[in-house]
This record gives sequence, structure tokens and C-alpha cells, in this order.
Amino acid sequence: MRAPAFLLALCLGVSGCTQFPELDATATPGVAAAPYPDLLPIDALLRGAPARATPDLRAGVSARAAALRARAARLQEPVIDPRTRARMARGIAPR
Repeated sequence: MRAPAFLLALCLGVSGCTQFPELDATATPGVAAAPYPDLLPIDALLRGAPARATPDLRAGVSARAAALRARAARLQEPVIDPRTRARMARGIAPR
């Protein structure tokens, strides 16, 4: 009973020593010295100018929406084809 507990503690201890990727190297230069953004009330944010989508962004979103609609239509189709459904309805004939 003591061996599994010791093994679990050992695994947890060793996994705590893993190396994490260097995240500081991925930061854009100047981010560390940049000031924190101002906190604004939600009303001020909602009154701001609405976001504008570029034609490329609209085309991408429209294409994705069309693909999702097509996928949803395929998911509405029957899972079991009519031939298999008829065979299943007949069942197994007793001997």
C-alpha cells in the first residue's frame, strides 16, 4: 500500500520539475515597458465605433458559415440508409 503512494508522489514530484518553453522571447519588443491600458466603463466601450470588417474577413466568415450550414444539413440526413433499415426491420428469422 505504501509503494503506490510513494510512486504517485515521486511521479508528481518529477513532473513538477519540467522545463517550460521560454515565453519571454515571444513577447513583442517594448511590451515589458508599455504602460497598462486604461480601465474604461462598459458604457464607454459600447458607445465606441462599431468594428468594421474588411471584405476579406467577410468573405472568410461567409465561407465558414456556408461550410457549417452544409455540415449541419449533412448531419440532418438519416444515419442508416434505407436498405439497411429495411433489413433491420425484417429482423432475424427464428429457425
